[in-house]
Amino acid sequence: MGKPTGFVEWPRVPAPKRDKAERLEDWRELVLPLGPEEAKRQAGRCMDCGIPFCHQGCPLGNLIPDFNDAVYRGQWKEAYQVLSRTNTFPEFTGRLCPAPCEAACVLAIDRDAVTIEQMEKEISERAFAEGWVKPRPPARRTGKRVAVVGSGPAGLAAAAQLNAAGHTVTVYEKDARAGGLLRYGIPDFKLEKAVLDRRIALMEAEGIVFRVGEDVGATKGFRALREQYDGLMLAMGARRARELDVPGRELSGVVQAMDYLEHQNRVVTAGATPDARLEATGKRVIILGGGDTGSDCLGTALRQDAASVTQVELMPAPPSVRAQGNPWPRWPLVFRTSSSQEEGGERAFALLTKRLEGEDGQLKRLHAVHVEVQREPGGAPKLVEVPGSEQVFDVDLLVLAMGFTGPETGKLEEELGVALSPRGTVKVDAKFATSVPGVYCAGDASRGASLIVWALADGREAARAMDLWLSGTSSVLPTRGQDCAF
Repeated sequence: MGKPTGFVEWPRVPAPKRDKAERLEDWRELVLPLGPEEAKRQAGRCMDCGIPFCHQGCPLGNLIPDFNDAVYRGQWKEAYQVLSRTNTFPEFTGRLCPAPCEAACVLAIDRDAVTIEQMEKEISERAFAEGWVKPRPPARRTGKRVAVVGSGPAGLAAAAQLNAAGHTVTVYEKDARAGGLLRYGIPDFKLEKAVLDRRIALMEAEGIVFRVGEDVGATKGFRALREQYDGLMLAMGARRARELDVPGRELSGVVQAMDYLEHQNRVVTAGATPDARLEATGKRVIILGGGDTGSDCLGTALRQDAASVTQVELMPAPPSVRAQGNPWPRWPLVFRTSSSQEEGGERAFALLTKRLEGEDGQLKRLHAVHVEVQREPGGAPKLVEVPGSEQVFDVDLLVLAMGFTGPETGKLEEELGVALSPRGTVKVDAKFATSVPGVYCAGDASRGASLIVWALADGREAARAMDLWLSGTSSVLPTRGQDCAF
């Protein structure tokens, strides 16, 4: 277990970040590595609890005390071997995961949790630098062919696992390059795309084929694809954005968050021509939505040199510490400040947008009213408008980052006849199988918009279930928290 008294002797030290003024001038990653000695101390804070609740908090079931102990002992290769047993892409989670494992860390009961997320990044980057991460094509092929639709985190995880089991895997991606939201939705200041390209190159070397620029629903068709392959894995994500249903929504200057983020990612990584409609330069920007997507939009607008940026949240600001009804090890519903929020902009809470106002078809003002939460005995809490609290904001660009309602299922439902859930997601059973034999679904397309770590976990579990169905006997793929059988 690291050092028995490490958590007493050493405080939590977050990963260093580039200076705010410096990082706002470019699109490079903002988080810097820990030094080797600091990484050792941070790993040494892990207590190797009798019941490691971090396992419960991590959807992948990562063996966190084990890889922390290896880092503390200076055995970095062993640490990577332990981490990569359960996590297909630790270089992604080490950058993008909100770390529910840290919320479940026993240390978090009364002090700062172990720095688990950063340790995953440190281990994976050390492994790549040392040459320990190499292509591992399967020793044999099963003769079964599988198509994966979507190359986001769930699709990539499913493809990697199915290929490791010996199936021949082809990944279909509608965009020009593979990666899904990892490439087009996550800003480079959180994930430089060279990190993604490095992993995709490894997967290609292992035998996975990527068919990019092919929108299955618009070209080949889902039914034809199912007939062509022995199995079909759906991993298209949940791209259907929640809309703002207020007067003035049609005005120029109102954009969806993913359109905004995708455009900038294409400018940064593919040299696309900037579109003035999706540029914040010199504009007064308001972002509706206080989550991760809204925060990414904030960081993007600041780097585009917006005149001002305000991030608006519908709900009141959460408390600074856990409320009585939000005990450990549940996810703490507390006030947070993201790296983008550290960089600038304003934040407003408990505001409901009532209407938008424009001039000559161009957005100019947002009218809102303050709300408060009312709780009646035996009833669910509800938001109630505060009389006389109307507020008007001047705005040139309104970015809608209010979440996602599910996947785009029109062609899928029409051509394959897959059943949908009441929420509009693809309906699956406990083994990720859809209502159509041989068709499985993983990630946000079935779960609904969620965390990258859940997408990876679903992709791995869905791959195991499909492998079991294809083999007809038993799967060589591991389940949550287990090592591979090959």
